[in-house]
Amino acid sequence: MERKLRVVQFGTGKMAVYTMRYVYEKGAEIVGAIDVNPTVVGKDIGEIIGGESKGVVVTALEKAEEMLAQVKPDICIVTTMSLLKDVEDALMLCAKLGINAITTCEEAFFPWNSIPEVTKKIDELAKANNCTITGSGYQDIYWGQLISSIAGSTQTIKKIKGSSSYNVEDYGIALAQAHGAGLSLADFEKEVASADNISEEARQELINKGEFMPSYMWNVNGWLCSKLGLTVESQTQKCVPQTYQEDIFSSTLNMTVKAGDATGMSAVVTTKTKEGIIIESECIGKVYSKEDYDKNEWTVEGEPNTTIVVARPATVELTCATIVNRLPDVMNAPAGYITTEKMGDLQFKIKPLNEYVR
Repeated sequence: MERKLRVVQFGTGKMAVYTMRYVYEKGAEIVGAIDVNPTVVGKDIGEIIGGESKGVVVTALEKAEEMLAQVKPDICIVTTMSLLKDVEDALMLCAKLGINAITTCEEAFFPWNSIPEVTKKIDELAKANNCTITGSGYQDIYWGQLISSIAGSTQTIKKIKGSSSYNVEDYGIALAQAHGAGLSLADFEKEVASADNISEEARQELINKGEFMPSYMWNVNGWLCSKLGLTVESQTQKCVPQTYQEDIFSSTLNMTVKAGDATGMSAVVTTKTKEGIIIESECIGKVYSKEDYDKNEWTVEGEPNTTIVVARPATVELTCATIVNRLPDVMNAPAGYITTEKMGDLQFKIKPLNEYVR
């Protein structure tokens, strides 16, 4: 592509501060931005990024379709919510207008195994209008490509075991609430944990109806199985509250989480495959105490055993850089809902993004 890549930012919160700056730094341009927050609608995006005026103001959600049709972006970056049903309208709008889209929505990473009907609906509309929709972010590398690369240097594999922790304060109120942060243990059990105390048949029924609440690793395990060519026989998840012995103030929730209440949760997803390989992955998302820090650790058990640890990853920045480096891959992919394991390994983009678009 000879001209600059034209990007619209959908959602202008914490993540967008980085994605918009990274877009400019990679030689592309922001041609529009959308938000529901009346305090940011009408603001120049330069004020949100923290730099000079860009001559692009934030558009209210109700005027998004009109703006998108006018500016004709190549691709939208959607950084709003964590569940596919919460970003469905944004992705469907992009698909309707034939605009490529990539989202940080965690479920969108591999939604075929948690909300297939909605995924199929987006897929069909995107194919009809010749655009590509996908989900990416931190998990694309640190829960996905990194692990599949280790597997590629392993002769035999018995089990893949992973654990990753992150501070829910960094990702906004929707994510913190989805992790049960701030709930009493009784409310956590009722509102979060009880959803997993069901039979496999009942879980599949919820999935078919689009009512299942997946933890992040649910979709990651599906992505890994697809990437590695594994056949899923069964998959379960268990959510356990995280607590702290002292009160912790959450700026995101704007409340003090009392000692002994849920600061967040650990979700463990176990996948058994026809090939005999088990994937057991855990994500720990909570309001951090002063002793906590991000950590990502994965072990491939087999011949040989290999463990890799990433201590104190800058999860927010890594998420946003991954999204921006993926933009050309999305544009080069076939039309439809195409998950990133089908786009090839993510590469660092040293040249302007448009030079990678075929």
